[in-house]
Formats: sequence, structure tokens, C-alpha cells
Amino acid sequence: MATLVLNASQLLTMAGSDGPRAGREKGAVSLFRDGAVLIEDGRIVTAGPRDVVLAHPLASGARRLSAEGRVVTPGFVDAHTHPVFTAPRLDDFEARVGGAGYRDLAARGGGILWTVNGVRGASEADLAAGLSRRAFDFLACGTTTLEAKSGYGLDLDNELKLLRAIRTVAARGPLEIVPTLLGAHAVPPEMKGRKDEYVARVCSEMIPRAAAEGLARFVDLFCEDGYFDLADLAKIASAGASAGLGLKVHSEQLTRMGSLSSAVKLHAVSVDHLDHANEDDVSVLAASRTVACLVPGSNYFLGKPYPPARRLLDAGAAVALATDFNPGTCPCWDMRAIMSIACTQMKMTPGEAMVAATVNGAHAAGLGKTHGTLEPGKAADLVCHDAEDWREIAYYFGAPRTRWTMKRGEVVASLS
Repeated sequence: MATLVLNASQLLTMAGSDGPRAGREKGAVSLFRDGAVLIEDGRIVTAGPRDVVLAHPLASGARRLSAEGRVVTPGFVDAHTHPVFTAPRLDDFEARVGGAGYRDLAARGGGILWTVNGVRGASEADLAAGLSRRAFDFLACGTTTLEAKSGYGLDLDNELKLLRAIRTVAARGPLEIVPTLLGAHAVPPEMKGRKDEYVARVCSEMIPRAAAEGLARFVDLFCEDGYFDLADLAKIASAGASAGLGLKVHSEQLTRMGSLSSAVKLHAVSVDHLDHANEDDVSVLAASRTVACLVPGSNYFLGKPYPPARRLLDAGAAVALATDFNPGTCPCWDMRAIMSIACTQMKMTPGEAMVAATVNGAHAAGLGKTHGTLEPGKAADLVCHDAEDWREIAYYFGAPRTRWTMKRGEVVASLS
């Protein structure tokens, strides 16, 4: 049976061109007052003005769901997360408040490697259970699709264990999850000083196995001074491409490595963080179809300067927003909070933030053709926000204001 969503005070369809939105479309939300959406078999049939939607032949027999005068938008697509782990890094949090830096924490056994120890001691079932609990936190805040990285195993068995946990939770639903192999997140302690050997293992063992088992859609690496360099990026991108996997890159985060321009040349779907991107990087990105995936929640949590969102947008680059949810540097799963930070701290407009959190997020996750907008044939992933004006989504922060979340045409989270 078809479903008809009615009585939206404002409906944002985000309809527009097929590619990542930039330039004149960077803040276009395609707003309809008193909007409606018609859904069948988990897909959008039509969306727009109430009278136009009601005229469709399927509308008369459809079950009806009222938005009760609230705002309806596409579900958020969070295109950068690290959601599979055993425990938050509370010791790191306390030490960082006291002045410890990224490398200080790593030197004392904290940081990524602390989480690695926890993951290596956990079962696949326990990791899946933890991710399942977190999945409903994302859904409750309006995120319907999530990109999820491994990267806390750092050997073949444990990286595959993480990806299998992701697959298990994705199969159960209702949160849709796009898996990414982040084997090159750090060099494991047992291979300290043998980075090249570890990269060779990532390329010859992890990537082929993950691809053969259908456990990943992308490869990623932490391209950063003291971690992995441009030569490693080229090797991992080549191995990923040979295995049929796309490329995402942690780029220009702590220092400028030159990884952005290299990633664009390698046709990365997104380059993420970009805190230290310069004017040359902005120009390169604006001339490409690679999406700049910004994660300002981590900058907020770490007290660091924000990435150059305004320069990227004004130059014509496509910008996505993501949470970077992880146990150490961004314990936030709420895309609405990220949108608020983007507007108040990076001077993005509410429209630019909405585009970045939906349609451009979908492109950064490799799902631009099927997700991120409410257009015919696309996934029926909707959020009814407890708001009368869509700009309230980025205006209010720190409180749950999502009325219900719909995935593939079914309400999967609700405050009522």
C-alpha cells in the first residue's frame, strides 16, 4: 500500500541537479508550503505541493500520515563516522582538557591505539551489539544513512571483524550503513617503525579480503604527518581501485600534506576534515567533483580552528557535513548539532548546511543517485522535525526536536 505524508508546514525536497550541489545550488532547498509526499515500495513517487500530490492516482487509496504542521525534509546522510568501538576515551578527554595534544595522548597509550586494544579484546557479537544501540541514537536525530569506518583493528582479522559487525547491523536495519575499510588509520604497536610493511599488508591482505567478502564499498586512510604519507595514499588507492572499491581520504587535518590534490587526481569521492587546506587546495577542489566533507564537531570538541567552509563554498566546491562520530575526538551523533556549529562557527547559511547534510552527504557516501532528496524513484527516507520553519533545525541545539524518522517508507523512530 502507498503512503501519503500530508500537512507539512514546509516540505524541503532538495530537488535539483544530479551531481553534488555547488555554486548557485549550494543553498537551494526546494521548499514547498503545505507540502506532501507520496511513497510506494519504499520509494518516492512524487513530492511537492499538496494539490499536485493528491492528484496522483495512487493518492486516493494511500494510508495517510500527518506531519501536523511541522517541517519535513530528507533524512540526513552522515558521510563520515567511526561508530564501532567498545568504550569512550574518557581518560583522553580529561587529559586533553588539561592540555595534552594528539601525539601526547598516543605516546601515553591513549588515542586510536587505546581503542584498538579494546576492539581486539571484543567479540564480533559485542561490537555489533554496541553499534546496534548507537544506530537508534542516529535514527532518533534524523540520520537515516550512515557511512561507517573500520580502523580500530589494525590487523587483518580485527579489521574484518569490525566490517562484519557493520554488515550484521546493516542487515538488521533500519539504519542504512555504507562500510569503509580504514585499515590505514595508524600503524599497529606490534609493527612500530615498519610502516611500509604494514601498508603492504593493507594493500595485499585487507583490501582484497574486504572486497572479496563484500564488506566494504570504500577504502580510506589517515594521510597525516607521522601516520601515512602521499606514497601510501597512492598505493592504497591503487589497491582499492583494483578491488573495485572507491576512495575517501582523511585529508589536511592536523597539517597540510598535499593529500587533497593527490586525492582529487585519484578520483576520491570525498576528502574529509580539511582544517589546513589552503587556497590552492580550494581551487583544486572547486574544479573537481570530489566533495569536501567537513566535520566541525571534532573541531568544536578539540577546541581547534574550523575548516575553511566559507572559502570552499564561495569558490564553487561542493561541501558536505558529517559528525565524525567516534570514541575519542567527536562523541556526537546528532547532525542537527553539526549544522548549528556549521552555521554559527563556519558561517554557512542554513540552506548550505541543509544541502551539506542531505544531498551532498549522499554524494560523499557514494549514494547521490538514490538518496539525499525527495524526488521520484529515490529512497523514501524522511524526517518530520518538531519545527514550523526549517531554519529552526540549525537554530535550536541541545534538545531533541525530531518528531519522527522514516526509512524506506516506514516510521522507525518517533517521539510519540
